[in-house]
Amino acid sequence: MLKRPGRMHEDKIQKYRGVILVISVPLLLIGFVLLLLPSRSPSESIQEYAISSRKASPNGGGKTFAVVFDAGSSGSRVHVYCFDQYMDLIPIGKELELFVQLKPGLSAYANNPQEAANSLQSLLDKAESVVPRDLRSRTPVRVGATAGLRALGVEASDRILEAVRELLKGRSRLKSEPEGVTVLDGTQEGAYQWVTINFLLGNLGKKYSNTVGVVDLGGGSVQMAYAISEEDAAKAPRLSDGEDTYVKDMYLKGRNYHLYVHSYLRYGLLAARAEILKASGSVNPCILVGYEGSYKYGGVNYPVSASPSGSSMNGCRRVALKALKVNETTCTHMKCTFGGIWNGGGGDGQKNLFVASFFFDRAAEAGFVNPNQPVATVRPAEFEEAAKRACQTKLEDAKSVYPHVEEDNRPYLCMDLVYQYTLLVDGFGIDPWQKITLVKKVKYRNAFVEAAWPLGSAIEAISAL
Repeated sequence: MLKRPGRMHEDKIQKYRGVILVISVPLLLIGFVLLLLPSRSPSESIQEYAISSRKASPNGGGKTFAVVFDAGSSGSRVHVYCFDQYMDLIPIGKELELFVQLKPGLSAYANNPQEAANSLQSLLDKAESVVPRDLRSRTPVRVGATAGLRALGVEASDRILEAVRELLKGRSRLKSEPEGVTVLDGTQEGAYQWVTINFLLGNLGKKYSNTVGVVDLGGGSVQMAYAISEEDAAKAPRLSDGEDTYVKDMYLKGRNYHLYVHSYLRYGLLAARAEILKASGSVNPCILVGYEGSYKYGGVNYPVSASPSGSSMNGCRRVALKALKVNETTCTHMKCTFGGIWNGGGGDGQKNLFVASFFFDRAAEAGFVNPNQPVATVRPAEFEEAAKRACQTKLEDAKSVYPHVEEDNRPYLCMDLVYQYTLLVDGFGIDPWQKITLVKKVKYRNAFVEAAWPLGSAIEAISAL
């Protein structure tokens, strides 16, 4: 007897009913779960100093520019960066950034705020010239003053900053906000520098142990910043009201970081000269023999005379240690750097140190790194050896021995190199033979970018758009 076609299908369904149930039930459950899951934007949530791993630019996937002025104690610099929709740097012309600098810095115009603001005009003109006309109104511009302006005091620095705000408002089409013109506190500067170098190295989003630590020696202050473990962050000492905290929590490219950062005001290279002169009096064992004059910093003139017996490496070391207060301040924490400051606990985030700014400059001028190569691996002991040679040099011979040192800096070359060695070894506790990376620029893809905090600020500004 032949079965009807419908009955044949029914029989097959009955026969394979168990198999169908086994396959269909999980599929139904997966579909149900997917319906319940919240949808996610391709951008990451952005918090303080955060970087989106796939943040779209405001003009629908095209270029986004950022302009950042670094108003430092030794001069003013402007950086212009261009990002694609994935927050990767893309070239401006043939370079990955526009970088222009001039001297002196804003703090040199303490009594003339308008002249201070006007000193930035040429830098502003060059920055605007590389930003497409139709993007200027959407391009954020920031001015970050550092230790030089901090040293002037609140009243004087506020007058200068207000004049700069008026300059940007009246003479620029860039997107300026009043709060974008400010004196950076030291922890901001240190954190931005850490973000900059680790961004350029491609470390952000990786484990904290795969990031590098940063020591940044500016003119007025020196910063140390490195990522620490959650356990060490929990041990951070509590500070009194009004002081910076030791640890900054940041969310960068999908990962949480605990960043130890501390800024030492008055211990940048130019400020430290004043501290060393105060610690020794006018006759100083750090000054090259043959020099007599004065040193001006922060509006104060310090009389300077070389010792009749000439500069001395050992004598200068004693004065530098006194200026750093290495043995004079009680450490109330588990372990301190100098001045009784907690050192962050050390760990993997500090094992690879990148040392920037004046460290690189003096090493290049002293002749133990190639000034044409923006990165060099050295040991702190090399600063000591260079200091010994410099301290044995007479001022009259310094021009021929150190042709790349500016005339105003020659009398202080012994002092600068001794201080840098003392800061690294005695101040920060770095082993004299530990390898460190001196960095002027960092290689990013096939180009080099300035290893400076403004890139970290630019990344934050773009992320906030």
